[in-house]
Amino acid sequence: MKYVLIIGAKSELGIELAKLYASNQYNLYLAGRSINDMRDEADYLERTFSIKVTLFNLDVTDFVSHQKFYESMTIKPIGVIYAAGYYPDPLSVMTSWKESANAINVNYAGAVSLLNIISEEFYQYKSGFIVGIASVSGVRGRAKNYIYGSSKAALITYLSGLRNKLDKSKVDVLTVISGYVQTKKNPKNRLPKLLVIDSKQLAKKIFMAQQEKKSIIYSSYIWRIIMFIIKILPESLFKKLNI
Repeated sequence: MKYVLIIGAKSELGIELAKLYASNQYNLYLAGRSINDMRDEADYLERTFSIKVTLFNLDVTDFVSHQKFYESMTIKPIGVIYAAGYYPDPLSVMTSWKESANAINVNYAGAVSLLNIISEEFYQYKSGFIVGIASVSGVRGRAKNYIYGSSKAALITYLSGLRNKLDKSKVDVLTVISGYVQTKKNPKNRLPKLLVIDSKQLAKKIFMAQQEKKSIIYSSYIWRIIMFIIKILPESLFKKLNI
């Protein structure tokens, strides 16, 4: 019985990933805050795809609970997807440590705490996969969102180191560097279509990349090009840009 753990399963991306893995006959552990709100979705997945779904209430910022959370799974997952994320309010994040800390804890520290526990078992058994959802905001710090961006940059670096460590144990680590994601809550987006992807499309890209054992993907080729250009800009020029 193959189980995949999705952390942050209540997000639109988490739900779309759950549907994809269920349709490919993976049983699911779905974790997140107030996860019982997903009972209807879980029942639908079980009926439709004849798989098993177990819901776990999980606060990724409650670090002391993480070991017990993982130990509570009788059958350990063969893979984990960290899809939890928090984008702080851009107006208050500069003056509110609560906003800054929440972004850091959800986007980075929570991932490190949980993935350290899970990856150690993958390392010992020499199997498994890990997927982390990062952001183009983590490629280079920008004035508009550098608190959020720095948390995603830390996640990208952490996943890179984890990939380096686990490669010898045949454990795959995929870093997803995503651009703008259109959601049902925010259907209107004035950005060019090339820069925007919806949750369903992104979930398909992630699933295929994980199955193909890729290391790093961008949500679209255009973002790969844009971020390459941004990375090579000299700091003397970059700091003058209003982006």
